[in-house]
Amino acid sequence: MSEQTQEQGTAQPRRVVVVGAGMAGVQTAVALREQGFTGSVVLIGAEPHQPYDRPPLSKAVLLGKAEDSAFDVDFEALGLELRLGCEALAVRPEEHVLDTSAGPVPYDVLVLATGAEPIRLPGSEGVPGVHLLRTLDDAERLRPVLAAQHDVVVVGAGWIGAEFATAAREAGCAVTVVEAADRPLAGVVPDEVAAPMTAWYADSGAELRTRARVAHVEPGAVVLDDGSRLPAGAVVVGIGARPATGWLAGSGIALGELGEIVADDHLRTSLPDVYAVGDCASFPSGRYGERLLIHHWDNALQGPRTVAANVVGPAPAPYDPVPYFWSEQFGRFVQYAGHHTAGDTLLWRGDAAGPAWSVCWLRGDRLVALLAVGRPRDLAQGRRLIEAGTAMDRGLLADPARPLKEATA
Repeated sequence: MSEQTQEQGTAQPRRVVVVGAGMAGVQTAVALREQGFTGSVVLIGAEPHQPYDRPPLSKAVLLGKAEDSAFDVDFEALGLELRLGCEALAVRPEEHVLDTSAGPVPYDVLVLATGAEPIRLPGSEGVPGVHLLRTLDDAERLRPVLAAQHDVVVVGAGWIGAEFATAAREAGCAVTVVEAADRPLAGVVPDEVAAPMTAWYADSGAELRTRARVAHVEPGAVVLDDGSRLPAGAVVVGIGARPATGWLAGSGIALGELGEIVADDHLRTSLPDVYAVGDCASFPSGRYGERLLIHHWDNALQGPRTVAANVVGPAPAPYDPVPYFWSEQFGRFVQYAGHHTAGDTLLWRGDAAGPAWSVCWLRGDRLVALLAVGRPRDLAQGRRLIEAGTAMDRGLLADPARPLKEATA
């Protein structure tokens, strides 16, 4: 990918076009202005709504505690041109043109921030009562379902499935969560870490069915492969997401095995003057020695600063964050920092049967990841220790009464 590593020119471009009006796209546009870019910035969003934040959709918006989650950004004052309800269709790199549903849009620099799209349950397309939860429209369709306290079946016991189940129980719905694996968060965290989370479902009054596969969905019911029929006034599918990059086929932009845009350590793509940021792009991490594809809010917040710095110049340090995310589920605040598959040792802090505990992953004597349940101080201190690459004392680290910052070697 020789184009990725070529030096950017010193002169600022006159026109930056950002595709995607979610967190990554909006933050890129804002960061350009904050870093002194004076040219034209066009922000293109496929949805007609004012750009909004996604995490509240599974919480406040879903439960009717907020009408929307629009970003508190004065686009007009910043001189940012919004083109909403405009779908990106293709890129013509030789001509520096983006084709959209509203016609061609020329660019000097193009930033791709199209995010991810939910994976649909095969065979459920067009079945009444089947929902996804990714957009504001999705949340608005689900809000009356919760208000009416329908029986709800959630397919998938990952982060989004747990968050929706939490909201549905809070609304008074009967909730059954169906998971094909033998535990929640399969493939996301190790078995021993996910095991104590299994009890959270029953504690909240939700039924969790593991090793259960959906045979088919019909109006009013979910049928499992063992013949069980689950009554369902609504079915919410949360079985993962994939980068929203299908529209880039034939553009010449290199894509990875999961369909993600393959960016370099400055978030440049394989084409000149084209960057990618957020859920749609992977990047090489020097910290962890592998390429990361991060579908979390903080990545969409941090990456745009690197993109903006590249556009404005000079080139910043490589983008190599400590990944971070949080989840509110079943009365617990779960936080995670780092990349645990890079670790070779797992240490517990506290009793997993209790209300607050943490898990630390180390590689040698260095902390590489931490998951904290109800221990925000562990997370805050652990994240800084990961960033600094501080050597840790394993004996001290395993003592939950000792602050993490005092468990160094």
